[in-house]
Amino acid sequence: MTVNDGNGRPDLPVSDFDFDLPEDLIALRPVRPRRSARMLYAEGGALADKTMADLPSVLREGDVLVFNDTRVLPVQLSGTRTRGDSTVNVEATLIERLDSGSWRAFAKPGRRLKLGDVILFGETLAAEIVSKGDDGTLALRFSVDGAVLDAEVAQIGAMPLPPYIAGKRAADERDFEDYQTIHARRDGAVAAPTAALHFDTLLMQGLADAGIETATVTLHVGAGTFLPVKADTTAGHIMHFETGEIDAETADRLNAAKGRGGRIISVGTTSLRVLETATSEAGHIGAWQGATDIFITPGYRFRLINGLVTNFHLPRSTLVMLVSALMGTERTKMIYRHAISKDYRFYSYGDGSLLIPE
Repeated sequence: MTVNDGNGRPDLPVSDFDFDLPEDLIALRPVRPRRSARMLYAEGGALADKTMADLPSVLREGDVLVFNDTRVLPVQLSGTRTRGDSTVNVEATLIERLDSGSWRAFAKPGRRLKLGDVILFGETLAAEIVSKGDDGTLALRFSVDGAVLDAEVAQIGAMPLPPYIAGKRAADERDFEDYQTIHARRDGAVAAPTAALHFDTLLMQGLADAGIETATVTLHVGAGTFLPVKADTTAGHIMHFETGEIDAETADRLNAAKGRGGRIISVGTTSLRVLETATSEAGHIGAWQGATDIFITPGYRFRLINGLVTNFHLPRSTLVMLVSALMGTERTKMIYRHAISKDYRFYSYGDGSLLIPE
């Protein structure tokens, strides 16, 4: 028997969102130029193989593309912990700012690190371990704070590549450009809003020439976006919080565009989460600022958005669940089977899709 998840939606087996993905379809580098990435166009019942450069020709004049303007911080740090005669190399990823001089972090080798240990990053930046969480995270208190800390992290840090890329190669200088969108302007993310990585200045100009509008919202993407779903059913998964905002001027523009018959197309699942969080049951979006843990699964009624530009996601992930809520579970399975059969590239540096439901 299907039960309710408490939000009026069915509690579904996570296995409904599983599929077999050949490992060689995981993209370790993006294509260049960005707009040359492939795009699976799914509108209604049709499927078409295109490229991101085709986007201006398949959208309508008056449609609005909504981007996330968060900027990824280079929060992957390498250092050493010295205790007596013992020195250990440490890799730390900062995932949540606690105050002006402290961060929550994942670190390896976590079991060999103890409270009070001091890790030296670079030549001068030190951090003391002040607590250890049950989830394997550490709280690090740095030797400097505020803008000084930000500058030092920016100087010595590397881009925090997703685990499925970082496990196969180290981040390098090229990732500083590749893993940042052209809309990035507000510091705060530890992961990129990857659907927007396909957009460059020429594609943006093509969209403007076609009468397609653009807007930006903010959601600072957290490391929780990579956490696996360990529950057996959707109701058993606890969604992570992420902070963001949308200003009143942008909300007014989106309401006006919707009133004129324009479609609101979210570029990425992070933009979508902001838009749906800030929109009332009646479909009116307003200014919003705060944290959201919105978890979109099949049965969710979309309040504002009419379509989604997104990459191809992990099996059993909350992002596949979101796509299934938009397109329908069976339709999503068909889209993913097509993508795999046509060798679309998956994940953060992979190809994209334009998904518009019936």
